Amino acid sequence: MTTGAPEVTGTSPTSAVFTAAVTLTPAEPEHFDLAFTAVTQPCPWPKAYGGDLVAAALAAAMRSVTDGKTLHSAHSYFLRPADIGASVRYEVEVLRDGRGYSTRQVRGYQNGKPLYVCLANFAAGEPGGTFETPLTEIVAGPDDLPDSAAYLAERDGGTMTAESKAYWSGGRGFDMRHVPGPVYLTVEGERVPHQAVWLKPFDPLRPVEGLTDAQRDLAALAYVCDYTILEPVLRVLGLPWAAPGLVTASLDHAMWFHRPGPVGDWLLYVQEAAAADAGRGLGTGRFFTRDHRHLATVVQEGMIRTA
Repeated sequence: MTTGAPEVTGTSPTSAVFTAAVTLTPAEPEHFDLAFTAVTQPCPWPKAYGGDLVAAALAAAMRSVTDGKTLHSAHSYFLRPADIGASVRYEVEVLRDGRGYSTRQVRGYQNGKPLYVCLANFAAGEPGGTFETPLTEIVAGPDDLPDSAAYLAERDGGTMTAESKAYWSGGRGFDMRHVPGPVYLTVEGERVPHQAVWLKPFDPLRPVEGLTDAQRDLAALAYVCDYTILEPVLRVLGLPWAAPGLVTASLDHAMWFHRPGPVGDWLLYVQEAAAADAGRGLGTGRFFTRDHRHLATVVQEGMIRTA
């Protein structure tokens, strides 16, 4: 059985990369209550992009909750690297369905071994007070910043290949613009433990079978957040992505969804390094709309290994 995942073709940047990552095919469960498969998307690294796993697993969890509750948090561990362009089986365990909250466990399997696990919680919602951390940072707007393709057009160096340059420029499904400048080849600006990234899909997000548009937008935040969450740690350590001998990997990941918001316009992803030691770094991030609505918060620890 297929679900009509879009085929990503051509050279124009497109958000169809994300759509393909979260398009699920129902499968017979082998371990738990429900199962789906999804295919990891192309990237120029030895392992699949971690955001593929988070977003696909959350899509699977959301498809298992049918009473209108909304995803409000997810906590993940990355156990093994995933093969690129290969199917991952996501098995969903229904842990609890209560009146106000529901909980799911999702495990990702590839080559017969578990490689990813997460707990996802859903809430019915109820009346209560409202508060959101104000956005105090004053940063340049996206129209005043170069996109990745323009920034990289005349730049080379380090371990960057033509393939990785093309991927950074337009292969990730989202236009990303850094404040201060990117850390692709060098650490642009001072070695400070913070940065911000404006991001927007290259083109309007497509429908995803089995998800509402609101659920698709939650999956989109989970998908895109992993690309840059460790960058404030790299920035303060003076390590660009193309530094020879640098190896990074996601270890664990937590995300809280505070309020709904469309992911079709520019979002500001404000990030900060919290700690770095013993080959690991912790980054935090907050997503804001252009009118300063705080949509979601991310915390992730990653391996940062240098030569």
